Amino acid sequence: MNHIEYKNYQEKKNHGSFSFPYTTYPCSIPLDFPRVPLHWHDEMEIIYIKKGQGVVTVDFITLQAAAGDILIIIPGQLHSIDQAPGQSMEYENIIFHTDMLFFRQEDICAADCFLPLLRRQLEIPSCLSRDLEFYKEAAACLDEADRLCQHRPFAYQLSVKAQLFQFFYILFSHSVKVPSGVSKNRALDKAKLILKYIENHYTDNLSIKEMAEACGFSQSHFMKFFKASFGASFVTYLKEYRLTMAARLLLSSSVPVLAVAQETGFDNLSYFNRSFKAMYGVTPRQFRQGG
Repeated sequence: MNHIEYKNYQEKKNHGSFSFPYTTYPCSIPLDFPRVPLHWHDEMEIIYIKKGQGVVTVDFITLQAAAGDILIIIPGQLHSIDQAPGQSMEYENIIFHTDMLFFRQEDICAADCFLPLLRRQLEIPSCLSRDLEFYKEAAACLDEADRLCQHRPFAYQLSVKAQLFQFFYILFSHSVKVPSGVSKNRALDKAKLILKYIENHYTDNLSIKEMAEACGFSQSHFMKFFKASFGASFVTYLKEYRLTMAARLLLSSSVPVLAVAQETGFDNLSYFNRSFKAMYGVTPRQFRQGG
């Protein structure tokens, strides 16, 4: 998976096809990219670690991931993937829309299982490790779905769906109901608001004052909240986001480098070139030409 595809915080990328929205990306950290920054999307995501070790955060909870672990990301959850110090990690990103598991008519599977899960009324295991008694059964479902998608025999989509249903049957068999009085995590809501605001306004001359006002914080509280939530200062984070958008534009268009810099929020071309090379190891022009 190209690292540029993955760095939009509320991802808009279509995964799979419209008629079968299921796809698998092989990924490697740090070979493909150094990290996957905090983001969220409307699809279900399964992170299946194949080799090595890494760090995955889900709704601000840090998980030390190792070969064999399977992490389930519910639609709307904030998550990131980072390199563990001195380690590398190879994993599969399995991404699909839960609509593919719903039927058009009234469906007890959706009503009793998937909709309560999406509404946070039901919790399923979020990390499956090899020491769980049901791990092998669950992992076998993903392995078979992966094999089917590689070979694509006629009607393979039916069996992929069957494997997903079996996988979630195992998870729902070990689920727990969330008490009705549990309130939503306000910090998560604020983090999503910040990410959305950056996505919509990163080309503007964004200031800490404007960001603080957008989420109802004082400037000092915003800076503390941002650093604690995202692991970097707002200024650093915004620069990296703009550079990511610039990299996308370089690969997807023939727009001159100066115009790319201006369209992604950089007023100074030399600063843009220096910043881009510091992040990607090559100049914008070299990046466009394939490094």
